[in-house]
Amino acid sequence: MVEAETLQTPRLILRPPAADDLPWLLAAINTAGVMRHLAGVRSPEEVEAGLAADIAAFAAPDGHRRWTVWLRDDLTRAGRVGLFHVRSPAAPPALRGEREIGWTFAQDHWGKGYATEAAGRALGFAFGELGLPRIFAQTSQSNAGSTRMMQRLGFTFRPGLGYDDPDYPPEDNPTTVWSLEAPHA
Repeated sequence: MVEAETLQTPRLILRPPAADDLPWLLAAINTAGVMRHLAGVRSPEEVEAGLAADIAAFAAPDGHRRWTVWLRDDLTRAGRVGLFHVRSPAAPPALRGEREIGWTFAQDHWGKGYATEAAGRALGFAFGELGLPRIFAQTSQSNAGSTRMMQRLGFTFRPGLGYDDPDYPPEDNPTTVWSLEAPHA
């Protein structure tokens, strides 16, 4: 574990991913409900490969960061939050390569404010430790929950950057794009 990149909030601990996250990912995250707006359930092999890539990224100087979010009280895994580079070839050129934030939480932990709290801490890391000037967020027009969360976090809708992503079904298109500027000191 990369201890320096373990982040904390009053109720949560954001830890770098570990190989022993795999059974939890398969049981609690790779479900029809959780993956509904993320192109659906993946094969166990795809989930395992994704976790291996997430673990390796923490060793790369400019790699993405996808933390596993744990509850402080009982050390239960609740979800994941991460900072990535926009890589979709369908994204407009102005968006490709930019940094974005994303989150996924187990259904048992929806509606408790954990995703907003974890994303807020990840944004603090992005603007503080990484010194990024802005962060993007993307979701489908059909994902009302993520859209509300982006608004709560202060993101601004960027209609000129929206696009259709062929990796997602028609009901999850178009992809809407949002941005948040670093706070001024």
